[in-house]
This record gives sequence, C-alpha cells and structure tokens, in this order.
Amino acid sequence: MHEIETLKNFLSFPISSTVDIFNEFRKLENNIFREADTTGKQRFLYIEGSRENKVLLVAHADTFYDEYYSYPPQHHTLVCDSEVITAKDENGNPQLLGADDRAGIAMLWLLKDSGHSLLITDGEEDKQIGSKWLMNSNTDIATRINENHQFMLQLDRRNAHDYKCYHVGTDKFRKFIHEKTSYKDAGKSACTDICTLCQNVCGVNLSVGYYEEHGTFESLHIQKWLSTFNTVKNLISDNLPKFLLLVEENSTMCFY
Repeated sequence: MHEIETLKNFLSFPISSTVDIFNEFRKLENNIFREADTTGKQRFLYIEGSRENKVLLVAHADTFYDEYYSYPPQHHTLVCDSEVITAKDENGNPQLLGADDRAGIAMLWLLKDSGHSLLITDGEEDKQIGSKWLMNSNTDIATRINENHQFMLQLDRRNAHDYKCYHVGTDKFRKFIHEKTSYKDAGKSACTDICTLCQNVCGVNLSVGYYEEHGTFESLHIQKWLSTFNTVKNLISDNLPKFLLLVEENSTMCFY
C-alpha cells in the first residue's frame, strides 16, 4: 500500500534535523520556501492550492529531539509490524520515532495533488518559532493563508480520534468537524501552530495515530494513522464552507 510506504519513508528521515524534510518538499512546483538563516528555526514552506474552496493543511518538520534543541545527533531505525511502528537506536534500544510530526508530514505529501494548500513549519516544538516568524515577518503569506482558505487543518495530534481547536474555533466550526469526522473534542489546553496562524479563519488539529511522543517509547499505530488520512481525504473532497474566527470577548488566545 503506497500510503503506508510513504509514511515509513518520512518516518525514516533523520529526526535531528529538518533539512531533508524541507528539501523533499522543495522539489515540488510552486513552493515558496523562506528562512531567516540556515541555523535557526525561522523557516517555512508554503504551496498554495489550486482549488476555489481550499483549506490550508499544516504540519511541522521538527521533532522533539532536533539538534537545535540541544540534543546530540539521534540515529534511529524503524521497527515495523503489521500494526505498529516504533524505532530503535544503533544499539537496539528504544528510540524516539519522530511521528510527532513526521506522521503529519507524510499526510501532506500524499495530499500534495489534492488542490489544497500545504504549509510546513519549523520550530513548533519550541513555542512555534517558525509560524510566529511567518506571521510577524512574512505578512504577504500571513494574509494569503487567512484570506484564501476556508479554514486550517493541522495534522499533528496524538491518539486516534481526537480533535482540538484550542481558541481558534467557533462552536459552529467544532460542530462541523465533529459531524464530518466523528472525532471527539479534546479541549482547549496547550498550543500549536494553528494558534499562531489563525487570525481570520478557524483551525483544527486532528489526531494522526501516534502515542507517547517526546519519549523513547513513541509509537505510531498504522491503521489509526490511515483512518485519519482517509477521514481527511473525504473531508476535503467536499465543497467546503468558510469558517471565520470570532474570538469570544473573554477568551484568552493560546499564545506563549
């Protein structure tokens, strides 16, 4: 199954650096790649989709064990069976897999011809460095992602059938996501890239099937990942309404 082979391919990319991830997507036509410098995390890649009523699909290239976060270089080998993917180091010990968020990156690659837009960020694991740089220093792209899309859909959540809108989703949008996916609302706590990116339109973060992220026993459940992938494919194949973000008067945005 080519979807699973694509997943394994992206899970095999080095977890200590984002360079190979960005280089892979830079092979695609019409990509806009920007970075402040080659050493930091102020970096993103954007490809605008061709559809009239498109959404912005979001994932982040960095993992928790990135060298930028002061970890030594990490080497991993996939350990795969028919249900679960884990990783081991060169000594055979459990190792971080990097499914957070290489699982989401693999989905974006598979959806690259869907007509929807792609956004890959860097530095999500350190208070959304890349997405904040996009919004603060790349106002042309910040405007485009908020004005040209129906909503934003991030693929970067643990578990199998959860979603989070944090404080960038209205009640109407939450109802729409639940009806279209049957996923459950996991609340408003924590923060991720859509909390920074969504200014005018709503956003949601969907589970992509990984567990125990940020640790050496991280795992990716293949069928749960595939279930979300197929759910997203079905969702974005429809004519999609636009969901404008109306921040409630007493709510607190989830910025750090």
